[in-house]
Amino acid sequence: MLAFAKSQVDYVLGSNPRGISYLVGYGTKYPKRVHHRGASILSYKVNKGFIGCTQGYDCWYGKQADNPNVLVGAVVGGPDLQDGFRDVRGNFMQTEACTYNTAPLVGVFAKLRRLEELKAHRTSPTRPTHVAWVM
Repeated sequence: MLAFAKSQVDYVLGSNPRGISYLVGYGTKYPKRVHHRGASILSYKVNKGFIGCTQGYDCWYGKQADNPNVLVGAVVGGPDLQDGFRDVRGNFMQTEACTYNTAPLVGVFAKLRRLEELKAHRTSPTRPTHVAWVM
């Protein structure tokens, strides 16, 4: 079961037919037009003008350019059943970043990391022969 979970993580991170990471900001090839308002409009530091819902939609939503803000760490919806993926902001089914995409992956990352730590500890030549617990 753990091998399957790792294979799915590897797939999300780029070991897939498209060679794309669905974790934004990971690797060199990842979604650049994430369906996310904060990622797709200019920062207030750059544009001090008011950007409400209407302005964001009218001025930024339809642009073909990459998002001006990279949403590092977000997981997008991902590919369709044939591994197709259209990196288009309006393609919300595939490019929207949601907590319900990202949160489960964080848990899997934590588990895999812990297993690697335990494995390294078991194989370490400098491992102590006993452990003293201090309260």
